[in-house]
Amino acid sequence: MNRTTAVFLLACLTLGFLVGINMPRTENTFIISSTANKLDEVLGIINASYVDSTDIDSIIEKSIPKVLEELDPHSVYIAAKDVEESNADLQSSFSGIGIRFTIQDDTLRVSDIIRGGPSEKVGMLAGDRIIKVNDTLFVGKGICTNDAALKKLKGPKGSFVKIGVERYGEKDLLDFNIRRDDIPMESIEAAYMIDQWGYVQIERFAENTYAEFIRALAHFMACNAKGIIIDLRGNGGGYLGIALEMANQFLKKDDIIVYTEGVNSPKKIERANGYGMFQQTPVVVLVDETSASASEIIAGTIQDNDRGTVIGRRTFGKGLVQQPFDLADGSAMRLTIARYHTPSGRCIQKPYDKGGNEKYAMDLIDRYNRGEFFSQDSIHFNDSLIYKTRNGRTVYGGGGIMPDIFVSSDTVDMTPYSQEAFSRGLITRFALSYSDRNRRTLSQFKTHEAMTAHLDKQGIVDEFISFAGQKGLKPNTRDIAKSRSIMQRALNSNIIYQMIGMLEHVKYINLEDPTVLKAIEVLEKGEAYPKAPAGEE
Repeated sequence: MNRTTAVFLLACLTLGFLVGINMPRTENTFIISSTANKLDEVLGIINASYVDSTDIDSIIEKSIPKVLEELDPHSVYIAAKDVEESNADLQSSFSGIGIRFTIQDDTLRVSDIIRGGPSEKVGMLAGDRIIKVNDTLFVGKGICTNDAALKKLKGPKGSFVKIGVERYGEKDLLDFNIRRDDIPMESIEAAYMIDQWGYVQIERFAENTYAEFIRALAHFMACNAKGIIIDLRGNGGGYLGIALEMANQFLKKDDIIVYTEGVNSPKKIERANGYGMFQQTPVVVLVDETSASASEIIAGTIQDNDRGTVIGRRTFGKGLVQQPFDLADGSAMRLTIARYHTPSGRCIQKPYDKGGNEKYAMDLIDRYNRGEFFSQDSIHFNDSLIYKTRNGRTVYGGGGIMPDIFVSSDTVDMTPYSQEAFSRGLITRFALSYSDRNRRTLSQFKTHEAMTAHLDKQGIVDEFISFAGQKGLKPNTRDIAKSRSIMQRALNSNIIYQMIGMLEHVKYINLEDPTVLKAIEVLEKGEAYPKAPAGEE
């Protein structure tokens, strides 16, 4: 996705931060005893005396989430049927057929085939449309949904699923009998050298993230990287322990990484062990308003220890630690047990009202409307929450990590026409269609440079304008002239992703990404290490 469209998806993205920081899973062994347990008493009276028949289990199931809402926005209840799916994003693998997909026009379209997976082995291709699953039609509104697709395509390792595929250029459906297998889930899909600097984009902090990170660092070391750019934009969090291990690579012995503390959780300080391989390597961390939780731990410890420079926009502001508790019926609860504090002592959890989850979820939209994504001057911190970094620089608690260098959201060339094209998903839909129709030609290009050189000569913006017009988006000559460049790049990046994958897509986007370019500038000038304020040492 082109990053210029991100602001239109913030309300949806906010929901992703419910994952947050996770401690090890714990069985529920706590019993609340009371001489007058009102809840049991009330439920017992309802069950015995209510005018109609009642489903007490259903009442309890619906009541627990409301109880947790009264605590904080990140304490959540997970029904037994949803536990496996809720944990999937943080696991290293799952059992499935090995595809990535999107749903367009109520049809499941394969956007990527995972290398070495079951679908690649049987000959499925990116661009295929899945029409049938186990001989049952799987298209149409209300039938082909994301949840339904996951349930049908995932399954026990070794089990089979029959897929009926419509492929561009083929007259008849193609049938594939696919044996499900373990599919690795990568949390780092882009790690490469930008000149003499190592760049790594981390999507989440999952079970296998540290191992992936170490492989990326080893590659940078082999390439004699002189500095590292860690991109945490869009990273909503994950496992606390993984974040600690990763931060440890850059800190000196006994440097504080983070400490956690709660009424029922004694203060626990996490320190670097001194074995990190990159203690002397210049570091820049990239963040934005969708960087949360574990991402904020990394950014906070780098900033507070004056270990590197943080660049981008103010982070989400989630400083609460959840611990999973398994319940007897197979359901689970993620309960906030502590707050985490950066080395300077600040808790960066943004304010919230107990029971006010709707307002909390709308915070990013409110920031956007206040202009925070475009002007640093619109961001105001509480002067009573001032803290000092190791070198004496001022930082603030109470609402996310404010970067050392602010980079505004890149919307200079956006117009009402291009904004609607992005928000309605027309750019992505056209790119999928274009890739399908031209797959034979496009498949010869293996790098973003070669693909771009070809696409820039094809007049795809004009093709898109015609396509969008057919979908009800009327052309506006003035808007199109202003936004032509941004639409060309968005179309290119989407087609690059469809045809040659995430890594080349990221490489292409980063060529003109202002936050990445600022990181490179800081590294080239030798300014990654923040200096003490004037007159202080």
